[in-house]
Amino acid sequence: MTDTLRPVETAVLDAADSSQKLKRSIGVVGGTLLTLSCVTPASTLFVIVPDLFSSLGTATALCIAIGALLCIPVAFCYSELGTLIPSAGGEYAIVSTLAGRLAGWLAFVMSLLVVMIVPPVIAMGTADYLAPVIHLDPAFTGAGVMLAATLAGLLDLRANAWITGIFLVLEVVAAGVVAFLGFSHSHRGVSSLGSLQVAGEHAHVNPVTAMMVLSGLAIALFATQGFSTAVYLSEELENPRRNVARTVLATLAISSVVILVPVVAITLGAGDLKALTGGDISSMVIAWSNSAVGTFVSLCVALAIINAGIVMVIQNSRVLFASARDKAWPTPVNTALSRLGRFGSPWVATLVVGVPGAFLCFVNLDTLYGVTGVAVTGLYLLVAIAALLARRGVHGTRKAWRMPLWPAMPVLLIAVLVYILVEQDPSYLAWTGGITAVATLYWAFYLRPRREIRWLVTIPEDVPVPDGTQA
Repeated sequence: MTDTLRPVETAVLDAADSSQKLKRSIGVVGGTLLTLSCVTPASTLFVIVPDLFSSLGTATALCIAIGALLCIPVAFCYSELGTLIPSAGGEYAIVSTLAGRLAGWLAFVMSLLVVMIVPPVIAMGTADYLAPVIHLDPAFTGAGVMLAATLAGLLDLRANAWITGIFLVLEVVAAGVVAFLGFSHSHRGVSSLGSLQVAGEHAHVNPVTAMMVLSGLAIALFATQGFSTAVYLSEELENPRRNVARTVLATLAISSVVILVPVVAITLGAGDLKALTGGDISSMVIAWSNSAVGTFVSLCVALAIINAGIVMVIQNSRVLFASARDKAWPTPVNTALSRLGRFGSPWVATLVVGVPGAFLCFVNLDTLYGVTGVAVTGLYLLVAIAALLARRGVHGTRKAWRMPLWPAMPVLLIAVLVYILVEQDPSYLAWTGGITAVATLYWAFYLRPRREIRWLVTIPEDVPVPDGTQA
C-alpha cells in the first residue's frame, strides 16, 4: 500500500546513454502547433460534437463551455506538474513521482487507453469528408490514414511541426467559414443556447437540467482535452520550465475558441432541428452556401483528421518510448521500444502505435467515446491528486510554474470529477474498470515484485533531481 502513497525514487538519464535521450528541437510556437493539432479543433467539431448535438441539441454549446471552464484548473495542474517533472511519460511520470508507482501505472494505462484507440476511430471519419470528391470505404480509408500518420511520425519532430502547422491553418479556416455562415444565417436567439430543443413531430423546448449537461460533460472534456500533449513533448521542448506552461495554457485558450464559436454559430444558424440533432453539419454548410463551399470545408476537415492522426501517433509513441525507458516491460520489449531512429524519433514505438491503429479501423468501437470519456475523467482525477501532493517536501522548493489558488483548484477539480464519474453510464464504467483491474494485476504480479529493476521513472539529465534520489 505504501507504494501508492509515497513518492518514488527518480532516476536520471545517464548523459552517456544518448540512445535513450530525445532531442530538444522545438520552441513554444512549434509545441503549440503540435499540441493544437492533437486537440484538432476541426475534427473535434465535425466528428465528436455531432454526438453531443444528438443528445443535447441546442444546449451543446453550454455543455462545451462548461467543459472548457472545467479544463482551466486541469490546465493549471498540467502546467505546474509538467514544469516540475518534464518527462515524455507525461501523466504517468508525474503521478508516479508524486503519488506512487501504482497510481502512476494506472495513469499510464488510462492515458494509453485514450490515445491508442481514439486515432483510428477519428481516422475512419476521413471517408465521410472525402465523399464530395471520392467515395471510399471508411475502414480502409482510416487504415490508410493511420499508416500515413505512422510514416510521418518517423520524421524529425521539427518537420512534423511544420506539416501539422500547415494542416492546422486549413482546419481553422474551415471552422471560421462554418462560424461565419452560421452567424449570417441565424434562425434563433442566443436564449436558445440555454434550452434543449428536441426535434420530433412537434418540435418543443425543454429547459436544460444539470443532469442533461452532466450526461455529455465527459464527452465535452474529451473534446477539449489534448493540451496535455505539451507535457508529452516536454523532453523535446526548449526551456521546458517556461514553455510547457505557456504551451498548455495557449492551447486550451485557442482550441476552446476554435471549437466553441462554430458550435454557437451552428446552433443559431440551423434552420432544421432534425439536421442539428442529427449532426449533419455538412448539409447545413451546403444549405447556407453552395456545394463548392461544402466541398472545401469537407476537404479541410479530412486534412484535419489526417493532421490529428499524425500528432496522436507522435504523442503515443513518446508515451511507449518513455514506458520502455522506465522499464515497464520485459527486457526485450524495453530494448526495442526505447530505440531511436536516424531522425531522433522512437521508430519502433511509432510502428507499434501506428500499425495496430490501422487494424483497429476494422473493429466495431461503438462504446469508444463513452469509455474514453470515463478514462479522460479518471486520468484528470489522478493528475489533480498529484497536484495536491506537488508542494510537499523537496518538490515544493523546486523551480516550476505554480498555479494560482492552490490547493483550492485541485480540491474543487477532484470533487467535480468524482461527481462526473458517478454519473456516467455503468457499462462505460464497467469497461474502463475491467481494463484498470487487469492493469492492476500486471502491476501486482510483475512490476511490484521487481520494483528494484522495473517501473523506474526517468527524468531528463538537464532537470535537477531532488536530494536523496538515485542517480
